[in-house]
Amino acid sequence: MDKIIVYVDDAAYARQQLTPMLGTGQRTRWELVACPAHLTRHASRWISQSGLKKWREQWSAQLLAEVTPMLREPGHEVVGHVAKGPLAAMTQRLCAGDRSIRVLDARRPRFGQDLEPVVAGQAVAPSSRWALPGSVATLGAVLVLASE
Repeated sequence: MDKIIVYVDDAAYARQQLTPMLGTGQRTRWELVACPAHLTRHASRWISQSGLKKWREQWSAQLLAEVTPMLREPGHEVVGHVAKGPLAAMTQRLCAGDRSIRVLDARRPRFGQDLEPVVAGQAVAPSSRWALPGSVATLGAVLVLASE
């Protein structure tokens, strides 16, 4: 049985990434790991730890409910998890020493944010720190035109 660990944070993007991998005819065990978004320091200040944990579980259950039906085929097994701690450590726990397991990072890339590596030793592609948001660039152009 083939085992694939998939990290997801957006259902539509994950479905787009997983569609080419379906229909191989091989028995597969899918380990779906939901990666809830981190709340900012200011937002998490007003939420209790139990409320934050409940929100993470509800968000993850909703995400996994959207992705799981497309993976359910005869002979396939789907198991869902919620990411806790560093993702590389979670990959180590799920692999349990088996080197034949494949890992797929199906998290949607976000502008200006570096995604946490899912495998130890994975290179992190740095985002451009000099990139300006469109509204700031537009405001600058308007100011230059207004001064002339």
